[in-house]
Amino acid sequence: MNQRTIVYAVLGLALIALPFVYRDPYPLHIIILILIWSFAYTSWSMMGRFGLVSLGHGGFMGIGAYVTALMWNHLGVTPWIGIPIALVCAGALALVVAYPCFRFRITGHYFVLVTLALSGIVLQVITATRDYTGGSLGYTPERTKGNHILALQFDDKTTWYLIALGVWAAGLVIWHLVDRSMARYALEAISEDEDAAAAAGVNVTFEKLRITVISALMTALAGALYCQYQMFISPDTVSGIAVSLQMVFAVVVGGIYVALGPTVGAIITIALAEGLRIGFGTKAVGWDNLVYGVLLVLFIIFLPKGVLGSLIERFTARR
Repeated sequence: MNQRTIVYAVLGLALIALPFVYRDPYPLHIIILILIWSFAYTSWSMMGRFGLVSLGHGGFMGIGAYVTALMWNHLGVTPWIGIPIALVCAGALALVVAYPCFRFRITGHYFVLVTLALSGIVLQVITATRDYTGGSLGYTPERTKGNHILALQFDDKTTWYLIALGVWAAGLVIWHLVDRSMARYALEAISEDEDAAAAAGVNVTFEKLRITVISALMTALAGALYCQYQMFISPDTVSGIAVSLQMVFAVVVGGIYVALGPTVGAIITIALAEGLRIGFGTKAVGWDNLVYGVLLVLFIIFLPKGVLGSLIERFTARR
């Protein structure tokens, strides 16, 4: 084994052992949130790094969360079945929206506006169907009186930490698989010039559609897991434009072209939100979105490769 493999193995074992060594519930809760949101941010970066800027991922996350919870509460369908159904719904919506856009070359800011409308529509549907979803008051999956594994409901932070860690690691694996595949070169060529890529034999519509569906499925899974962990969801926390903008901010700040960039972004965003909540309480409601917007502008201007991307670039230049 080379040195890098040994470092990864030691780091992986340390992460797995963490909840068995350090059992303070609040830090573990924060780490679980960071891992789940890191997975969601990684799903957005799958598209964003190739110039496919989407503001509709809040819609996909909302579908993953609400479909899973609704099927459990109203139909008694276990999340082990409800989550795959939610992923199918999110993937189908991604196909319905993205295929016409890619087929008829709707790109750039027009594509951004389409995805923005998608996020808003999903938010409005959740709010309008308040008799089923609870509307703006939020929604709570029913606590199981039977098998906790079947209901995917665990009171133990250690169990949720291991689940979140596995999903986060799976997101990094998917990111690397795409990064090392021929699809990466096809998507990079498409982001530079669609006509030239098509002339070179790249199926432009298929490649863009594939990465969009993969991203949507990952985002929906993040929403479903967030719902099962928190046992409470609302349109503002898992859906809508604010969630989509939060994803953009985290990825840009952490580093859009680096696998661990979204993870760094998740650490920054959740630390910021928790810091405002602890420091100012209810007086700081909504401040995190304001700070996200200001920092996003500053990072785009002065640090476009994000925190981790810029550090790696400087380290490489020194070497």
